[in-house]
Amino acid sequence: MADKKEIKLKVASAYQRDVGRGIVRIDRKSMNAIGVQPGDIVEIIGTKNTAAVVWPAYPEDEGLDIIRMDGTIRKNAGVGLGDEVTVRKAEVKEAKKVVLAPTEPIRFGADFVDWLHSRLIGRPVVRGDYIKIGVLGQELTFIVTATTPAGIVQITEFTDFTVSEKPVKEVAKTAALGVTYEDIGGLKDVIQKIREMIELPLKHPEIFEKLGIEPPKGVLLYGPPGTGKTLLAKAVANEANAHFIAINGPEIMSKYYGESEERLREVFKEAEENAPSIIFIDEIDAIAPKRSEVTGEVEKRVVAQLLALMDGLKSRGKVIVIGATNRPDALDPALRRPGRFD
Repeated sequence: MADKKEIKLKVASAYQRDVGRGIVRIDRKSMNAIGVQPGDIVEIIGTKNTAAVVWPAYPEDEGLDIIRMDGTIRKNAGVGLGDEVTVRKAEVKEAKKVVLAPTEPIRFGADFVDWLHSRLIGRPVVRGDYIKIGVLGQELTFIVTATTPAGIVQITEFTDFTVSEKPVKEVAKTAALGVTYEDIGGLKDVIQKIREMIELPLKHPEIFEKLGIEPPKGVLLYGPPGTGKTLLAKAVANEANAHFIAINGPEIMSKYYGESEERLREVFKEAEENAPSIIFIDEIDAIAPKRSEVTGEVEKRVVAQLLALMDGLKSRGKVIVIGATNRPDALDPALRRPGRFD
């Protein structure tokens, strides 16, 4: 409808207590502008359309013109933190039928389907939406593959609710919805730096072009095991909608001549063909040790190949390499030079 009231708001992250609830928060002024009350459903328009239940903003957010939403809703709207979305009161129909499909193979019975249905009563959904549900300490991700009627529908206790046993093929090669920034606790400053160095050039390369700044080709994450390095890499790839390739340093190494280098070349080729991409190399010290301290020719050749591939990246800013290590001092110094791991 042409006369429908709508507003533009900037996307902000949800607080942990709101994650996974299918809600967004906007301030009282914004609610009045589009004619909604707490508990109503709003349509959120980014690069894709989705819907969520609206609740009042926290007092500190009043007047900031922001909309707080979790990573699942951001994914469904096709937006990231800091992006602008259009928000309006949704035209909602009662869901007669909803079909979900998992993003990976799982086994379940009728009791699970009934339990999942009960968890989602009142939730607005659109075909193509992702839904994350916590089950016994694990998070399962589903995609809404069909709704009757079409458009924004609300699940009720009378909805014919079905879960397909076959996983959705299209998400098989992605990082899956999995990890968002809200899933990472206590690393606020690190996340901000990661967003500036990786997410920004992947999503908005034009900013770097205008400023005449070269975006980074590589970022090195270092710290003891279990501090969230892998989680950070997955989150930034997911939030930036980037193709994600994860490799483990020791697994690349091969005793056969030239095989390790060939594996690296294949990874970089796949990344460039699917740009924007993130290549995540865990335990990078295993494939890039100090050449002055190793005796094997394989290690020296692999370091040289990695350096050559990073120097040869054509789509700078569109392919970023993230290296993770708990031994930064063991890395070859050439990797730390400007233009490589900045």
